[in-house]
Amino acid sequence: MSANTTIATNATNANTAGKVWFITGASRGFGLELTRAALARGDRVAATARRPETITDAVGAHDNLLALALDVTSEAQAIAAAEAAAARFGRIDVLVNNAGYGLLGAVEEASAQEVEQQFATNVFGVLNVTRAVLPQMRRQRSGHVVNISSIGGYAAYPGWGVYGATKFAVEGLTEALDAELSPLGIRATVVEPGFFRTDFLDASSLVRVGTEIAEYAETVGAMRGHMASANHQQPGDPAKLAAALLVLADSDNPPVRLPLGSDTVARIADKNRKVESELAAWQALAVSTDHTDVHA
Repeated sequence: MSANTTIATNATNANTAGKVWFITGASRGFGLELTRAALARGDRVAATARRPETITDAVGAHDNLLALALDVTSEAQAIAAAEAAAARFGRIDVLVNNAGYGLLGAVEEASAQEVEQQFATNVFGVLNVTRAVLPQMRRQRSGHVVNISSIGGYAAYPGWGVYGATKFAVEGLTEALDAELSPLGIRATVVEPGFFRTDFLDASSLVRVGTEIAEYAETVGAMRGHMASANHQQPGDPAKLAAALLVLADSDNPPVRLPLGSDTVARIADKNRKVESELAAWQALAVSTDHTDVHA
């Protein structure tokens, strides 16, 4: 069978047998909710976690589920997991880069090791898995890369500077990916959830810096206190986010950015107003640096 025939066969299967998902961080939170939602509608899911048994413990045995071991900081594991998913299901239609964790602390408080570990998972992990899956999508000439960011990847908050920096990086990577992949029939979307009622603020998902500086009490200290009281009181419903991701995956023309949550929508609007206001106030200086022949 020729490569073109294989691609055509895979495309036909995609229309008749539901989607094939590859989801990282699938043992809890958004990843687990999405795994359940995709399986419930008849899709097939390669769900990954450092301990894959935690996925099967949560979801149960399912013919359409392939639970795989994956530490996203390992490129070799990412390649092996992507190959196993493609071998089992024949293709990968939707990659969801969901694995990640938060780091709460002032930028100055974060040690070099804490920063490196945060970027290793939240940024380099996304790159490892994306590079592992894209060869399969390019062979298919179809696919959708969905990167889970945060409202913190669009607008910064005190105490979340390093975490936000990783999500700002994911935003930029996704914009470039969509521009690069669209001519190949592949799309990329960055999803920006607000505060959802998951375990993100628990110790299992949130790391607090080892050093706290008293001078940041009014800003970062206040954020630490707010996060402690907000745990499991967040406005967003994870099951509804999973349902929204199914709609996103089914779209023929997906957006590059998808904010989810009324708090995210409000924060984006507020930041956009501030950016436009600053630009207007400083526009004369901003354009004054061009060569004189540019506007001749």
